[in-house]
Amino acid sequence: MPVVVLVGGALLVVVLVLFGLAVPKSLYYRNQRPTRLGKLANRVAGRMGAVGLGPSFQVRLEVPGRKSGKLTSAPLVVGEYHGERYLVSMLGPGAEWIKNARANGGKVMLNHRGRRLVRLEDVPVGERAPVLKAYLKRAYGARHHFPIGPEAPIEEFAAIADRYPAFRIVDAG
Repeated sequence: MPVVVLVGGALLVVVLVLFGLAVPKSLYYRNQRPTRLGKLANRVAGRMGAVGLGPSFQVRLEVPGRKSGKLTSAPLVVGEYHGERYLVSMLGPGAEWIKNARANGGKVMLNHRGRRLVRLEDVPVGERAPVLKAYLKRAYGARHHFPIGPEAPIEEFAAIADRYPAFRIVDAG
């Protein structure tokens, strides 16, 4: 019986991830941290992004943990602005993937139909507004974490830019 519940729960998470059904953000995140359901949804979304089941901008980031050294992963959406690719933290600067990536010198693996070593470069706060706007247009699931919508004027994005780290993706080679 527990296997059926687990499979059913995983299936529900897959359905929610695939179809982007509107559910209260509190089911997935509390205090800027994922809940158990959020962790399960992140695992499913990460696997889907890594094998290429989702759109090309849905990826899984992998990086060694800064304390354990164990490989950690996070599902992320890649934003694009002026032909460059970016990652944004919808949870702010305290997200574990950011701390781990910075501890690893910005080098991370991005997975989408294959693994690619990249380097993440911090985008200065003064340059983040258009990146955040472009990201929010693409990352539907992140919209609950922002106090403004994707159609807000660029000045509103500039006002919140210090709360949402953004990183330019560059080849590590």
